[in-house]
Amino acid sequence: MEQPAQTHPGDRVINVSEGGGRRHRRPTGAPPPLPKKIGWTGALRLALLVLVVLPGCIWLHVNPAPLDRFDSAITDAVVSLRVGWLDTVARSLNTFGSRWGLGLLMLSTVAGVAWFKRWRHLAMFLIGVALSGLVAQGLLLLASRPRPFGVTIIGTWEGYSAPSLPMGGLALSIVGILYMLVVPGAPRKYGKFVAAGVLILVALMRIYLGIDHFTDALFGILIGVSIPVALFRAWAPSDVYPVQYGRHAKSAHLDVSGRRGEAIKQAMQEQLGYEVLSMKPVGLEGSGGSTPLKMRVIDDQGVERSIFAKLYAKNHVRADRWYKLGRSMLYGRLEDETPFSTVLRFVEYEDYTLRLLGEKGFSTPEPLDIVEITPEREYLIAMEFFEDAVEISEAEVDDQIIDDGLQLIRKMWDTGLSHRDIKPANLMVQNGRLRLIDVFFVQVRPSPWRQAVDLGNMMLVLALRSNPEHVYEKALAYFTPDELAEAFAATRGVASPSQLRASMKADGRGLLEKFRELAPARKPIAIQRWSVRRVLLILATLLLLLLTVLMGVALFIPSRGEVGNADCGTTRTMQLMAQAVPTATQLPCIDDLPLGWGTEQASVVKDKAVFTVGIGSDLTNAVVVTLAATCPTDASVQTIPVDGGCVTYEVPPGTDPGSVPSFDEGGGLRLMDRSELVAAVDQEEDLVLCGAGAPPCGPT
Repeated sequence: MEQPAQTHPGDRVINVSEGGGRRHRRPTGAPPPLPKKIGWTGALRLALLVLVVLPGCIWLHVNPAPLDRFDSAITDAVVSLRVGWLDTVARSLNTFGSRWGLGLLMLSTVAGVAWFKRWRHLAMFLIGVALSGLVAQGLLLLASRPRPFGVTIIGTWEGYSAPSLPMGGLALSIVGILYMLVVPGAPRKYGKFVAAGVLILVALMRIYLGIDHFTDALFGILIGVSIPVALFRAWAPSDVYPVQYGRHAKSAHLDVSGRRGEAIKQAMQEQLGYEVLSMKPVGLEGSGGSTPLKMRVIDDQGVERSIFAKLYAKNHVRADRWYKLGRSMLYGRLEDETPFSTVLRFVEYEDYTLRLLGEKGFSTPEPLDIVEITPEREYLIAMEFFEDAVEISEAEVDDQIIDDGLQLIRKMWDTGLSHRDIKPANLMVQNGRLRLIDVFFVQVRPSPWRQAVDLGNMMLVLALRSNPEHVYEKALAYFTPDELAEAFAATRGVASPSQLRASMKADGRGLLEKFRELAPARKPIAIQRWSVRRVLLILATLLLLLLTVLMGVALFIPSRGEVGNADCGTTRTMQLMAQAVPTATQLPCIDDLPLGWGTEQASVVKDKAVFTVGIGSDLTNAVVVTLAATCPTDASVQTIPVDGGCVTYEVPPGTDPGSVPSFDEGGGLRLMDRSELVAAVDQEEDLVLCGAGAPPCGPT
């Protein structure tokens, strides 16, 4: 026979109409109370990246002529607007952005986010930088596109043009600013319009200078926008990690208004038969791993009463993983660093620990049930609410409370348990007795070190509202002097919760030192735990950070313009080299190197092209060939003047000239006529490779 619901003073019994308070099973295929929606705009951005940018770069690799002609019409229209003063402005802005302005913008954004301690946003941004850089660099080498044909280039540039790395870096920085520093709602909405205007203006400016095609800028913007936006929306959504200023709750606390609030009420009604009359967050300052709620409900027996609930979401699982990963690197494995795999395991474990402690007679809340909000993403665990209870930091701590706290730890020791999170927020005083809440971290059969830490933390909490000498004297009735000495030898630094450490610092009495003076002398127990796993974990993390920086750096810092090998012929690398020094009638290239000699990728930027050849893969003492518009003044460098330019040829010091590749007959290097490249571009693409040997191009 079902037992009537337990009532408390102030509870009100209501006549529940027939069918009211009844639990409902969600039919197969019916959506959960709060379904997860990615949004069509997020899906569209990723679709454009996969269906437009990737095929576009493949098309440029296989047959660039159609896109070149399409872009040429847009370039001609924009370039026709050139006037002297606008040329100067566009050059200055491009120089500022491409040299160090973009990097400064990125660093300022990172510094601003770090200042406001939005670490999850920053992590997503840095991952976005790495992924965007990796994608952009891969597609850049795939497309291998020279700069625009048929127009005189008047701006600075580096390497291949598609996708545009500066446009990708600018788009990525703007997205970072919008999603990490701008408040959602109207400010972010207007910010997106401003961002779109800025990106369009910068893209037109680069087309105006002749350094980007229209599709180059488009591809760069799509990469710079699609990847970070997808990361922010999937892993740092605004409803979970809001961007806000002033005093606000921790990022672990979810917004329970709006759609989520209605979903919680619906789920409580359907799954527990509880009608939620009111709901508000409580105890946020002391909770960092969930969203604690106080609800006023009419339960399935018609009793109006208060209950307590904790809302867990997938972000709590991720935060738990990162927290334990960080602790493992900072301190080693402290016996509790195994993360949970799913959010459902979170709530299942807390439900289990509540029932376990209840069976063993601990004064903990009675569990009611688990409520599903979104499958595998959000769950709520409901339990009894200690009416009229206050946190121990706001209560009078008398001998009864001290005895309750010490007896609680003694009982945990005797039953083989450890709470692992003893702090003021988890100890409530109700009608002069101590109550224990938040049992999520309870561990069965813990190590002696973990149990000793529980004792030390409990005595510190009790001493905050009394005095350490009295607490120590009372503790001798439950623990031996050696056990107390062990407790304060183990309780140090990270072993105590952050709220307790902050309270002790504000107290200013040096409670831990006083307890150590009262207890027998004992050497502090080390928290640092070194192991092969910890060393490998640190090294792997540092390597990952290094790779992240290397993959993303090209988007923000000017490169040397690495391109393909400078092999003789009408290759795209040679076309790009011809664009770098358009006045040169002859270009250096690699013809047929002697056996054993190899080369690395050439470096091509405006006004300069460089390639090296060496023995095998050893390019430390290599032959260096450079093409520039004028010859250097250094007389020690061998120069080969050509019409409209100059080729320099450097060999390692002390090298016999006949033993290395040279421009002599059969030496492996040669000068090819620029007219070959001009004819190839005209024949294959019906466009003009501007410069020496070509018809006049657009305005200079």
